[in-house]
Amino acid sequence: MKTREEALAFGLSFPDTYQEAPFHDDNWQLVRVKGTKKAFLWTYERGGFINLNVKTDPEWRDFWRSTFVSVIPGWHQNKDHWNTIILDGSIPDEDIRRMISESYDLVSDSPTKRIYEAVKKIPKGRAATYGQVAELAGDRNMARAVGNALHRNPDPEGIPCYRVVNSQGRLAPEFAFGGAGEQARRLNADGIEVIDGRVDLVKYGITVEDGHICAAQAPQRE
Repeated sequence: MKTREEALAFGLSFPDTYQEAPFHDDNWQLVRVKGTKKAFLWTYERGGFINLNVKTDPEWRDFWRSTFVSVIPGWHQNKDHWNTIILDGSIPDEDIRRMISESYDLVSDSPTKRIYEAVKKIPKGRAATYGQVAELAGDRNMARAVGNALHRNPDPEGIPCYRVVNSQGRLAPEFAFGGAGEQARRLNADGIEVIDGRVDLVKYGITVEDGHICAAQAPQRE
């Protein structure tokens, strides 16, 4: 990704977004979220390259800056919460898209963001179904969206998507993060027994009531 057009097109691919040039200067093109009107993607040319300003979680801010020389503290923005991506060709497209996606999730109340937060609540030693994650995320009818979101999980170590199985307790045929056998390995490490590609939900499943995991199954602190 090297052009403004590519960056804007990706930003506008998210739900409820629109493009704006608020400063009466065509060099500054923003993508905002409808309703809140919050910008999550700023594009402008500087130093001969297109630059993108994206919002970043402080936990990931320094990771991106240390991984890529062309990710720097946000130019003309709060450097604790914004990074600047210089589109000089040195950053893989998938990482640029991931940073833009994270920015969108931070400024919007997106279903994907709620799904990730729901998965984080699944206690160690327990498994949840796609439907239960959807219910925890506020809409029991978006089980399919849960699968799509977890397939592009931006933080597999922090968002334990391996704890999510289908309604029969079956594991994903090909776990997205590590391939076949990796989901079972991670569940085993959690203390969950996997037999013939399946988890016993009676023994290891959670119970969700009114959008919350039952108190008796709250995470155990180690």
